[in-house]
Amino acid sequence: MNEFISLQLDECKESMTKAVAHTETELTKIRAGKASPGMLDGIYVDYYGTSTPLAQVANVNTPDARTIVIQPWEKPMLSVIEKAIMDSNIGLNPQNDGSIIRLAVPPLTEERRRDLVKKAKEETEKGRVSIRNIRKDANEAIKKLKNDGASEDEIKTGEAEVQKLTDAYIAKVDQLAELKEKDIMTV
Repeated sequence: MNEFISLQLDECKESMTKAVAHTETELTKIRAGKASPGMLDGIYVDYYGTSTPLAQVANVNTPDARTIVIQPWEKPMLSVIEKAIMDSNIGLNPQNDGSIIRLAVPPLTEERRRDLVKKAKEETEKGRVSIRNIRKDANEAIKKLKNDGASEDEIKTGEAEVQKLTDAYIAKVDQLAELKEKDIMTV
């Protein structure tokens, strides 16, 4: 096979791996009723004028399945973190006791579970679309190699390989979605 085509396939595989990883990260942010430090990943606080991820200014852990405890490294950060959590609209009410912040994760209602499954499906679809866009870009790049002397057969083989990769990575995304849906719907 043409070395440029195999290079294209390597790039394609790398990009698709990143797309799957991104989808997995996004799905992790969707809470399934169990407390997890990852639920706070998208929250940034103002740390001396710089927008900083919450995990970089405090210790975040889960003593049990229904509680998240946030212990800031500096006491003045308590109110800033509390405000950031309230502004983030993740549906959790912070309880500040003067030294730590507790977040009680309520059990999910059936309706909320359905909403979360819908959100998980949206994220999964974004992942699939991302992988398909990578496939399109890879195929266009492979077709351009015809001008550089690649034969029709090499191009067809390259496109077939890209399609195999696409199918494999979309299957991975679907598997992530299935696991997340099971996780959300488990009471």
